[in-house]
Amino acid sequence: MATAILGGGCFWCTEAVYKEVKGVTAVESGYTGGTVDKPSYEQICTGTTGHAEVVKLTFDPKTISYRELLEIFFTIHDPTTLNRQGNDVGTQYRSVIYYDSPEQLETARHVIAEMACVWDAPIVTEVSPVETYFPAEDYHQDYFENHPLQGYCAFVVAPKVAKFRKLFTDKSR
Repeated sequence: MATAILGGGCFWCTEAVYKEVKGVTAVESGYTGGTVDKPSYEQICTGTTGHAEVVKLTFDPKTISYRELLEIFFTIHDPTTLNRQGNDVGTQYRSVIYYDSPEQLETARHVIAEMACVWDAPIVTEVSPVETYFPAEDYHQDYFENHPLQGYCAFVVAPKVAKFRKLFTDKSR
């Protein structure tokens, strides 16, 4: 098994998509990239801790590659908006790839270079080594699954999941 840590805006959206990916065995919402030890959601929302909302993926590289996870990542969020995804604004919503090996770094750089021709604006996705990771509070885990009719889930998360299913039917469970 291997891990990947990705931030593409609100972690409820990215978690919901990756929970449907074949070969991904666990998805956990969390925080990384900041200066506060064990931050709370309330602290993260201030935008002053430096953390990003991320998902930590555990995956089977025999079933899905890190490259394929990144290809999905660049399809389900807008990597050209700095510190923003839709109406979610702040550094905690930045587009970011946290790598834990030279191979992940190299793959991230290659995929970003390839994706540059797909987008009309420059990709602003941060690529950084993972230094610390903190799981988000329990109520954030499986959020879409537990609250599908909540407004944000119905109008923001559900369309992202539908887009994933349409574009990656061969990769969904």
